[in-house]
Amino acid sequence: MNGPALHQRPSTSASWRIALPHTTAAVPVARALVRTVLAELDHGADCDTAELLTAELVANAVEHTVGDSPIELVVELLPGGCQVEVHDPDPMPPYELTWPGDKEPDVWDEGGRGLLLIRALSSSCGHRPTTSGKAVWFRLPTVPRQRRHA
Repeated sequence: MNGPALHQRPSTSASWRIALPHTTAAVPVARALVRTVLAELDHGADCDTAELLTAELVANAVEHTVGDSPIELVVELLPGGCQVEVHDPDPMPPYELTWPGDKEPDVWDEGGRGLLLIRALSSSCGHRPTTSGKAVWFRLPTVPRQRRHA
C-alpha cells in the first residue's frame, strides 16, 4: 500500500476547503463535512463539539455579513488536533470572540451565545484578516482513544 492506512491518524496535516452558499443551508453542509472528515479518518477530535462550533461559525458568517458572496469552510487536521476556519467577506472582526463582553446575554434572547460556546469549548479561538475579509477559527485537541465515546 502506498501511504498510511485510513485508520491511522495523520502524522502531517491534511486540509479541506469548500465554498458554501451565503444562506442558512450552509450550516448542515458544514456540519456534515466536519463529521465525515473526523469520523472517516478516525481523527480523535471530539466530533460533536467540532460540529457544534462549526455550525456556530457558519451561522454567524451567514447572519452577520452582508451580500450573497460565498463563505468558505476550511478544516485542517493536525497530529495534535483540528482547526476549523470560516472565511467571510466582512473585514470587521467579532471582538466578542477574544474580548468577552461586559454583560451576559439576556436569558430570554434566542441568540448571542455562539461566541461564548466557541470560547468555552475550544482549546483556542480567534480571528485574522484575509485579503477578502476575515477568517474566524477554533481549535480542538485530539481526545485519547480510551476517553472517547463508544
